[in-house]
Amino acid sequence: MKQSIHKTVLILGANSDVAKQSFKQYLQKGYSVIAASRNTASLENFVKENQLDQAKIKIIYFDASDFASHQQFYDNLMIKPAIVVYAAGFLVDNQKALLDFKGAYQMMQVNYMGGVSILNIIAMDKSNNNLERIIGLSSLSGVRGRKSNFIYGSTKSAFTQYLAGLRQELSSRNIIVNALVIGYIRTKMNTGLKLTESLIMEPDYVANFVVNAGSSFTIVPNFKWKIIYFILKILPESMVAKLP
Repeated sequence: MKQSIHKTVLILGANSDVAKQSFKQYLQKGYSVIAASRNTASLENFVKENQLDQAKIKIIYFDASDFASHQQFYDNLMIKPAIVVYAAGFLVDNQKALLDFKGAYQMMQVNYMGGVSILNIIAMDKSNNNLERIIGLSSLSGVRGRKSNFIYGSTKSAFTQYLAGLRQELSSRNIIVNALVIGYIRTKMNTGLKLTESLIMEPDYVANFVVNAGSSFTIVPNFKWKIIYFILKILPESMVAKLP
């Protein structure tokens, strides 16, 4: 990805750990950043703590699950983005989601429905000649349904399929769509989960794949996770059923 001091990146769900590191790396490459999140105070503290260039940063409120506000949110952007990153995410334990639909629905709203809502608006604005790339953060949990996390995984699977179709829709306008299919990351969302330490990636490592996304649709950070991704794709259903 070439440097640009004239292009703007819009990060939706910018308060996630990967999004924050992407935020920093985009700034280092010379981009301006619009960081959008429900928790604007956290983003403001992040900017101050890391002594980031405030002249290139705009922090604004965005609620992925408030679909009715998305059109106005986009219309109010003073500068339309060249790059859009959808990083909003929400996770509820699978058993809780099975017993209480509220948690399942919230995952659907944030992980999938919110992305479709705002990205449709952005993608269909043909007056925005700046737009060159849309990146969605998905998950290996969405590759195959597994009993430990299939509700969360279903929202990520749906989001990946949406991005695949959006890529085809936008190809005639030379707009690239990428899906980052991500494994375990050391983030606040995963705090308390029992994860294999050797497979955990750091947020800044994953952010590097976001900021340097190429032309391929599916991007799987880390060679170990690439192997796991391909195994999951070809594994017989009888063996998938034995996975946790």
